[in-house]
Amino acid sequence: MPTGKKSVLALTRSWYAHFERPISSFSLIGGFVFDALTLRRVDVFWDNFWVAVHLVIVTVCAVWINLLNDAADENGKRPEAAPRKLHFWLVNVMQFFFGGLLSVYLVFYFRSSTLAESWPFLLILAIAFIANESLKRSYARLSFQIALLFLAFYSFAIYFMPILLHKISTRVFLISGAVSVAVIAFLLLILAVFSRRRFAGRKGWAVFASIAGILVVVNGLYLLNLIPPLPLSLKEADVYHSLVVNGPGNYTVSGENQTTAGLASIDFLARFFALRQTVHIMPGDPLWAYTAVFCPTALNTKIIHKWQYYDRAKGEWITRGRILLSVVGGSDGGYRTFSEEPAITAGRWRVDVETPSGQLIGRLNFMVIVQRKEPPLRTGTTG
Repeated sequence: MPTGKKSVLALTRSWYAHFERPISSFSLIGGFVFDALTLRRVDVFWDNFWVAVHLVIVTVCAVWINLLNDAADENGKRPEAAPRKLHFWLVNVMQFFFGGLLSVYLVFYFRSSTLAESWPFLLILAIAFIANESLKRSYARLSFQIALLFLAFYSFAIYFMPILLHKISTRVFLISGAVSVAVIAFLLLILAVFSRRRFAGRKGWAVFASIAGILVVVNGLYLLNLIPPLPLSLKEADVYHSLVVNGPGNYTVSGENQTTAGLASIDFLARFFALRQTVHIMPGDPLWAYTAVFCPTALNTKIIHKWQYYDRAKGEWITRGRILLSVVGGSDGGYRTFSEEPAITAGRWRVDVETPSGQLIGRLNFMVIVQRKEPPLRTGTTG
């Protein structure tokens, strides 16, 4: 190689180091859009295999980084900022795959939530997503690496354990936490054996404090029913004036605001933001709440339709009925079911679609206007 000429590898290192931030930002945004368009179901093998591969890669990178010498080079550069160091590339690979993991979680949990209730957990994932991109230098701190890694394991276990055990319950949620703690404890044991210096002084306390903090926050959100109820998600929902059963999941419905295939995304956003629609009825008319709830294959569970109206005098929501309904897993479009409320009065109403433990799967908000004239209705089928 001629003297003074840089090798292709050296040029590549220099080019990437110079454009590292825009490349990282582009891949982060592009990865999120790709996940949003391609991820199908939370119980699909290849989607979860994709997540598992990401988890393995970030775990290997985290362990490897902490077994390397992290001293500054002769120019005073930290190893994570020196392209000639293996440390630099391991940090970049770990950051890239962490971004991919958090992107997948944001997509899955976003689909299974209502902003009014689940925004705290979604905000945590969003902050972690942004921090992964913006705080690269923090990867030099073991506590930061372990905190992100534990959050990644925990977020995966929360929705994967119900799929694996074919059950949704508080016990399964606690098992998810226990499995996540066991995995991260095993990794910390490896580091403690081969790199004791990482746990010297306050470093060890910072690691355990980060794990404990995430445990407390996530369990607190669960107790307050503020975590999206993955692997369940609301696929369709609407309020109808009449509903006739033709067969299992096949209903003839009449309503003012039926969703069409072309408005599916708008319908999803309306449910996510719990937007209010207006329903016109005649005195004494009942209403039906129709929902299609996705549930993974082999996971059969119960849901609740909780009918509530807003009492303006008391300034609170009053429950008129809690209807327990069965949900059978496996259908791409969700398991279709319904409930009826005969005693409808004028005013604000909502139907909360919940798990038996109170986690909100989705919400129908609507304003009821009572009038003497029958409203124009459209009739169709759900099957």
